[in-house]
Amino acid sequence: MGFFGMKIAHVDTELSPQLLAAVEDMPAFPKSAQAILALTQDMACSPKELARVIEKDPVVTLKVLRVVNSAYYRLPDPIASIDHAVVFLGLNTIKNLALSISALHTVHASPLSHFDAPRYLMHSLVTASVASRLEHGSASHDYFMVGLLHDFGKVVIAHAMPKMYCRALEMSFWNSLTLHQALEDVVGVDDALVGARLIEQWHFPDDLVQSIRYQNTPLAMDTNMMAHLVAAVRISNHLGYGFGAREGVVQPLPHTVIKRLGADLPELVRRLGDISALLEDAKHYAQSDLVEGIAP
Repeated sequence: MGFFGMKIAHVDTELSPQLLAAVEDMPAFPKSAQAILALTQDMACSPKELARVIEKDPVVTLKVLRVVNSAYYRLPDPIASIDHAVVFLGLNTIKNLALSISALHTVHASPLSHFDAPRYLMHSLVTASVASRLEHGSASHDYFMVGLLHDFGKVVIAHAMPKMYCRALEMSFWNSLTLHQALEDVVGVDDALVGARLIEQWHFPDDLVQSIRYQNTPLAMDTNMMAHLVAAVRISNHLGYGFGAREGVVQPLPHTVIKRLGADLPELVRRLGDISALLEDAKHYAQSDLVEGIAP
């Protein structure tokens, strides 16, 4: 069954009218990203097919080529087409870059919120890449997306309630709370619920919606996707790429996640091997045009 168009379970919408309206006013998930996800469900999709889909969106095409032609890659000659970009960087890298550009361009945070867009991007990209790398099978692209989208609820709150978001940032810093805990205290809602409501509105599969919904209470949902998301978030935090003042304090993995993945946090980090290239790519992308999508 395709990535989009599935019947998904209802996500509890215990949100204030202001937040619910903010979610409903968010732009639709980009058609170009939908097409990329639908195409890459087929493991036999070719680089040329992917290039054709990306090229139908001029904005994404331009941004991908800007990243590829940046000083980071030190190319002897400019790359002028997505076809050549796929040959140079590989199908998966271009696919994930295009998806990141498409998804992160849909939401904006108010400047009053003091939202740290580069930090958010770095955390999301590292989490997505680690989740995908932990899963070596056909589900890796699903896990990339759940990692990429898992914190969108925070962006919605920063956009709709910037002063309350800023107050939560201060509370997180001074009271040694995670940003999730501070937002729940200040706004009175779990930011993961806000994110899940948006992802449901975008018609993503139910397992992805529910993984985002229950990411802060992972014992409530024992699935492979949840295990990979929770592990990837904590590995990102462990590596110093958390999002929030207290995310550097890394909690051990729940026993359900350890059982699913067959390893605790230190062992999972060891299994990842050398991810320096992955981290350098994420840093580069976080400092590139991707940031335009959510910068104040």
